[in-house]
Amino acid sequence: PPFLGQVRAFHHAFSTNDCSRNVYIKKNGFTLHRNPIAQSTDGARTKIGFSEGRHAWEVWWEGPLGTVAVIGIATKRAAMQCQGYVALLGSDDQSWGWNLVDNNLLHNGEVNGSFPQCNNAPKYQIGERIRVILDMEDKTLAFERGYEFLGVAFRGLPKVCLYPAVSAVYGNTEVTLVYLGKPLDG
Repeated sequence: PPFLGQVRAFHHAFSTNDCSRNVYIKKNGFTLHRNPIAQSTDGARTKIGFSEGRHAWEVWWEGPLGTVAVIGIATKRAAMQCQGYVALLGSDDQSWGWNLVDNNLLHNGEVNGSFPQCNNAPKYQIGERIRVILDMEDKTLAFERGYEFLGVAFRGLPKVCLYPAVSAVYGNTEVTLVYLGKPLDG
């Protein structure tokens, strides 16, 4: 029943206590709103992280991306706010991110190549839903756009509790994250 799916998704939504002070989670529980604060990068984690199993969620930007708009995963130790306009998610060894603006994969403060790995990969369009697939058995993070599998972005993830997360820089932008459950492909 759809109602149970909504309850479960709400259970897995952004945490109002585990986000930058410059964002708030809207009443619907699924959408982050970034306040227009200069020279700040702001992120949020979900309430529940994963250390086993396979999980999928959708993320989409409902406002401008700005110069940096990153989706991915983070441990509890990853910072959710920092100075400047940077790729916060992926800026340390506690987070892994895909910057939708320049299609770079980020971890440990370094660019881990571009993604998806194809020539002239289309840039993300506002409102486009990206499905994020975390496989804690294979220790991989993969992405889909529409119903197209874009490939595995990160391999060899640590066996720790990992949380869906995003980081944004654009004032008044909004990002929605909805947990889907197990990926449909088994």
